Amino acid sequence: MTTLIFLGLLGAGALALGMMRGKLWMWALLVAAAVFVWQSGLLEGAFAWPSPGLLGLFAWVPALVLGALSIPIVHRKVIVDPAFDTIKGILPKVSSTEQEALDAGTVGFDAELFSGNPDWEKLRAVPPIVLTDEEQAFLDGPTEELCHMIDDWTVRFNQKEIPEKIWDYAKDQGFLGMLISKEHGGLGFSAQAQSMILGKVASRSPDVVTIVMVPNSLGPGELIEKYGTDDQKEYFLPRLARGIEVPCFSLTGPTSGSDAATMRDIGYVEYGKHDGKKTLGIRLSWDKRYITLGPNATLVGLAFRLFDPENLLGKGEDLGITVGLIPANHPRVNIGRRHLPNGAAFPNGPNWGVDVFIPIDWVIGGADMAGQGWRMLMECLAAGRAISLPSSSTAGAKAMLRYTTAYGRIRKQFGLPVARMEGIDEALTRMIETAYVNEAARGVTASMVSRGEKPSVISALMKYQTTERMRQSVNDAMDIHGGRGICDGPSNYLQAAYQMVPVGITVEGANILTRTLITFAQGALRSHPYLYSEVQAVQDDDELRGKEQFEEAFNGHVAFAISNVTGALFHNVTGGSFANAPEKANASAEWYRQIARSSRNFALVADLTVAVLGGGLKTKQKLTGRMADAMSELYLMSCVLKRFEDDGKPEADRDIVQLAMENGLYRFQHALSGTIENFPSAPVRWLMKTLIYPFGRHYKPASDKLGSKVVKTVLEPGEVRDRLTRDIYVSRDPDDQTGILEHTLEKVIAAEAAEKKLEKAIREGTIRRYHGIDWIGEAQKENILSESEAAQLREVETLVSRVIAVDHFDPAEVKPNFAQLGHNSRAMEPAAE
Repeated sequence: MTTLIFLGLLGAGALALGMMRGKLWMWALLVAAAVFVWQSGLLEGAFAWPSPGLLGLFAWVPALVLGALSIPIVHRKVIVDPAFDTIKGILPKVSSTEQEALDAGTVGFDAELFSGNPDWEKLRAVPPIVLTDEEQAFLDGPTEELCHMIDDWTVRFNQKEIPEKIWDYAKDQGFLGMLISKEHGGLGFSAQAQSMILGKVASRSPDVVTIVMVPNSLGPGELIEKYGTDDQKEYFLPRLARGIEVPCFSLTGPTSGSDAATMRDIGYVEYGKHDGKKTLGIRLSWDKRYITLGPNATLVGLAFRLFDPENLLGKGEDLGITVGLIPANHPRVNIGRRHLPNGAAFPNGPNWGVDVFIPIDWVIGGADMAGQGWRMLMECLAAGRAISLPSSSTAGAKAMLRYTTAYGRIRKQFGLPVARMEGIDEALTRMIETAYVNEAARGVTASMVSRGEKPSVISALMKYQTTERMRQSVNDAMDIHGGRGICDGPSNYLQAAYQMVPVGITVEGANILTRTLITFAQGALRSHPYLYSEVQAVQDDDELRGKEQFEEAFNGHVAFAISNVTGALFHNVTGGSFANAPEKANASAEWYRQIARSSRNFALVADLTVAVLGGGLKTKQKLTGRMADAMSELYLMSCVLKRFEDDGKPEADRDIVQLAMENGLYRFQHALSGTIENFPSAPVRWLMKTLIYPFGRHYKPASDKLGSKVVKTVLEPGEVRDRLTRDIYVSRDPDDQTGILEHTLEKVIAAEAAEKKLEKAIREGTIRRYHGIDWIGEAQKENILSESEAAQLREVETLVSRVIAVDHFDPAEVKPNFAQLGHNSRAMEPAAE
């Protein structure tokens, strides 16, 4: 018994010291106490002290070593300095572009997830979704009106262009200048307002939202606002805000896509002629493609690599990536024809120039900012990527859900609404979860940006996660609609999203790249509590200062690693029962604890992955992709709980939260397990499995029963359906392609009692339902239906016929488009060098 008590106390002490990041001298005392008890003769059986002698002296060696190492100078000479030299020798030098990418943006709640012990109050401190009166009025007024003006078929097919009246309205109302400050003529809206406005427009037309999104995202407006000279701000910003200038931003070229830093577009600082005068400037040659708004642009933002062979600017020869502003009508600037990105109608195309001379004042920020372009781009992208595509993807997922639940409730097969069939139910369950989770994360992330954060890691995971989940929702919507979804025409409300999905997946960092190379790899450095400090320390040119900084970070890292090992084991053995949960979490407390438990497991695997793989991490992209997925699930689940609280914990949403949490934890487990099972080091793989899964994998996906329960609540008009699809454009006009869905859904539900009477009569053979027979009239004649019920069902029958109808065309209406495209299209040749 004494032995069991001793072992229990020893284990508890070790766990406590590890989890509390105990100092070395504390570990020395623990080991010394254990040896003392062991030698006291109190233990029994196999643990009894064998005999005095030399063994007695050796037993004290671990305690003495730990005690010696706790002396600062010994610790420094024996452990810290060798570690510093080893890491300095093997760590590759961080390039200037990599350094600028790492320095861009801010670290926020992502650091809490990497810590293994998230501080939930930091998440709760993020403001809920709040708009000013002016922003709300713009969302309810001009934004609603813009959506009402849009005829998707005209945009996508008849004109394959954004109509002038849409452009004019967007310019007149200030849509192109939402992020430009009031001081410079813009609306000066918050990131949250921009996100919600973009989302509403996107729910109506993915093409039209693009002409609003691009001027308010990474491009001339944002770059001038943040980095421009006073003259540039005073001249360009009011013109951009009013739409006098239409901007584009030219970054991608034929040889520099995802690896933008390797661009071959170059400029040389030299003297040349401008407006007839000798002027210090830059002679440029470039070749860009995939430039959104390019064909319509009057002002070209251009990223290029700048060289100064004669050191005219006094900064050396290779200045680095620089960003300039060039009028589209400037001599030797070529605005190319249009690309057709998946058949979408928004303007997109190439531009190029050869030996184009521009004054040095056309560099954004002037000569002082020459060579600072990559830093500028990364800082803007850190915030912008968190707004544009997450807002449009979230709106798309919500729109798909609203349309599909209406259609699934209206459309019948086998005598019942298709949405009540279990196979359809499964797809709708996914769509409900996506709509709730995407909106939760969108709202939280936009609030972070609104209060000044630039969450580079979170923005990366938001971009790839929201667009991927929206892709699944669009596919589910198409599957449920069947032939109704694939036959294009004026009444098709799915095709625009279906066409645009691959565009969202590709732009602002292709999802494959963002998932496997950016999210975790960048997060491991930026969000890890100690790693980035260690890297900075060993690469400090002042070695003495570097060693001092390294010692503090290294000691913290060692304690952190031990706390992860002990904490992971403790929380996994106890099922997360003692993990961290915020106050007043009530019924959500268990979910908070499970996220905290999972965060500890993530921190353990992340730390071991970085420590073991080191510089080779970039080549293990399957592992980093899975770790990005795991981190994403932690963040998205945290946002789900915050949304639930911010919404006032509506009881009707509790099942949706449970669905999202159970599936999120299961997906997290799947991603983490994939990393562990494929880890290249067998001993480390065994350690991870032992600590994280002492009793096997513990999470399971949400049950079919829960999914069906959630779907049932969304098939009826009401608060749950409205909350799931909030802030998108909803038409109730029966002459609108989506308004007919809302109108018919209400009529179908109102006529449900009369329909049951008719269906019963048909099953019993009293009434026959075939084309050419007035079965409703027969039912009224047989007194099965009253006159009002018959009229009600006739109206419903007419409306349902319109809802399920598909468009068809005379061949002459469609052939000229294909013939013209085939005759006039050609592959783009590279610009001359």
